[in-house]
Amino acid sequence: MITKEAVIDALSNVQEPDLGKDLVTLNMVKDVLIEGKKVSFTVVLTTPACPLKEMIEKACINAIHHLVDKTAEVTVNMTSNVTNNRKDAKMVLPGVKNIIAVGSGKGGVGKSTVSVNLALGLAREGAKVGLLDADIYGPSIPIMLGLQDERPRMTDVNGKGMIVPIERFGIKVMSIGLLIDEKQAVIWRGPMASSAIKQFITDVFWDELDYLIIDLPPGTGDVHLTLVQSVPVTGAVIVSTPQAVAAADARKAIMMFKQAQINVPILGIVENMAYFTPAELPENKYYLFGKGGARKMAEQFELPFLGEIPLVQGIREGGDKGIPVMVDDDSITMSAFTNLAGAVARSVALRNANLEPTKILEVVS
Repeated sequence: MITKEAVIDALSNVQEPDLGKDLVTLNMVKDVLIEGKKVSFTVVLTTPACPLKEMIEKACINAIHHLVDKTAEVTVNMTSNVTNNRKDAKMVLPGVKNIIAVGSGKGGVGKSTVSVNLALGLAREGAKVGLLDADIYGPSIPIMLGLQDERPRMTDVNGKGMIVPIERFGIKVMSIGLLIDEKQAVIWRGPMASSAIKQFITDVFWDELDYLIIDLPPGTGDVHLTLVQSVPVTGAVIVSTPQAVAAADARKAIMMFKQAQINVPILGIVENMAYFTPAELPENKYYLFGKGGARKMAEQFELPFLGEIPLVQGIREGGDKGIPVMVDDDSITMSAFTNLAGAVARSVALRNANLEPTKILEVVS
């Protein structure tokens, strides 16, 4: 006779590959049910975008067959509960589990494209995702998501008027570009831009999110400092292209986040425009801007390499018409961004398991 104890004992031999402990110790096994030869249970993953879910499911089934009963009918229900970097519920954005900054040392590397499709990739796997466009002077996300003519509404939350982010393709979006005419230039000094970022954090009703993706402006300036002074950033994703110039600037972004007083973990590096693949020759790769610059940088800093995003016409077309490739594409590009979302989710889970929660940078006057 199959017993619950035997099932639990067998599953204690199944390791979570990233966290390095077994599923039972990690409290990831729930709702074990046994009816004769039928065995069912739930495995609670650390993120819906877990790239190893199929591997874990097969390992569970094999454990039951080898250690309990080779004739058992095993049903594994895979669900998820995104790990949380936040320990103090009274902090700003209490309903947001993880805040991910997407940065680069320079403009033109496709940081906003990566931010948009990363957010959509995480949402596609079932996560609750928000996207904040923190590029005050050059907001591009409204165009990339087809929101140029949209305006957010206001709502009352516990007696306070708050902005409701616009929902598009299953994610919540906020940008200065949703509040001003797209032909209007934002001519503000640094303190005004910083004030706008603070308002987007405290005066926008983000509600409950697994991930809030923040698309940072290029460089290492006021907005970046305001962000780390306002919220505990779970980690940063650095975007670069293969060229030596882009990699050199990306190093500056890495060093900014790694400074002792800021101390934001780097979740990894993604190489955008890594290679060109013509639509008519999908198996061919042409390395127009050099090869492996971001990967080498990741190795140099001992950081995860999150993947390569190809340079294809569809990415540009999707951004221009407001329908990103993660929504309107089934090519290698969608696959690349899906893999990126899985890699980032995996890196967040590892970061939350092994590091202390990020602290807000205190301003010393």
